[in-house]
Amino acid sequence: MCGMNIVSDPKSIPTGSLLSPEANEATAPGVLTVDLDAIVANWRKLEKTAVPAECAGVIKADAYGCGAGPVARALAGAGCKTFFVATLDEARAARVAVPSAAIYVLSGFFQNSGDVFAGIDAKPVIGDLNELAEWDVFCRRSGWAGGAAIHIDTGMNRLGLNVADAQGIIPRINAGDHGIALVMSHLACAENLHHPLNAKQLATFREIAHLFSGVPATLSNSSGVFLGAQFQFDMVRPGAALYGINPTPEADNPMQPVVELKARILQIRNVEKGESVGYGGTWTARRPTKLAIVSAGYADGYFRAGGSNDGTRGADVVVAGKRCPVAGRISMDLMAIDITDLAHNAARRGHMVTLIGEGITVDELAHHFGTIGYEVLTSLGPRYARAYKGGAATTLAPPAPLAEPASAAVDSTSTAPA
Repeated sequence: MCGMNIVSDPKSIPTGSLLSPEANEATAPGVLTVDLDAIVANWRKLEKTAVPAECAGVIKADAYGCGAGPVARALAGAGCKTFFVATLDEARAARVAVPSAAIYVLSGFFQNSGDVFAGIDAKPVIGDLNELAEWDVFCRRSGWAGGAAIHIDTGMNRLGLNVADAQGIIPRINAGDHGIALVMSHLACAENLHHPLNAKQLATFREIAHLFSGVPATLSNSSGVFLGAQFQFDMVRPGAALYGINPTPEADNPMQPVVELKARILQIRNVEKGESVGYGGTWTARRPTKLAIVSAGYADGYFRAGGSNDGTRGADVVVAGKRCPVAGRISMDLMAIDITDLAHNAARRGHMVTLIGEGITVDELAHHFGTIGYEVLTSLGPRYARAYKGGAATTLAPPAPLAEPASAAVDSTSTAPA
């Protein structure tokens, strides 16, 4: 659904209306608040854990839904010098935010993309001999010497040169002027401290990285940072941990929470005992029940799996400071919350409820959704207004597409979407 049409002048609200003053803050159905200071604190903790390795920042997927522009600027201000993105479009947006940082593009290189890489001074992460050949042709023809990373597959079996192909380019390394700025691999099971693939990948990467004499090496993602110094090499590449997702799921989360998500109550309604709520009629009121109908649903990244039925409790939402359960299925734009146990008028039309925050973590929500925190964050929809606190100033961005235009002005006080 689109944002509510909310009266801007409280005096014009008819007497007896239950529209709260809070409703006039924005016309969006909800607000996603991102704490840039918490992101910086998480980066600094990761950097300290990885010393003397460099700590980069992964800002792909619009910084995991948190806004690549504001996040990149905050991290660069804290001292982060290297960023990883997935696509060239993400690299363009990142270059606007961080004019002097090193930017690596994980999706590799195609021969018709060379001019774009050169134009924004971004480095491809090359994981195939055909890519490497095309990159070499472009560099020879254009004279571009911006460098590239070599990705070696050590057990993920996704992207990357196999070990034999990687060994085959060692003579190039020994010849000098090879244009390879970084050698990398990616851990498949780092969140599982005792998974045997961790040791296997480490041994393979250590052996091949040693052959890339003089080239910095990087293996660890967020969870890999906490596997020990032997996994850290010259650089670590945390992503999810920057945004508050637990990189050590077998232990307490060492990271600070980053996001708070609130959505608006559109209506308060009462249902009688025995009445059903939501699609499918799968949830039945066991008593006279008061419901808050909230303006968020699976189109906004609040997954359908977070709903409840007569046999299973779903996710919780914080309403007026107390946890209240979801009642029935989550629909595309709406959800119903059982607020029967709240004090009279504690929740009113126009009030905001908390979907993430006030004790509800991204990881908790992911558990209810049957997924991981990565998917929760990257699914939070563009209809939410984005608010930023920390850094130079608190800003509010209207709901808009997540991608930052390449030509967007960089201004810490801007209300443009990031």
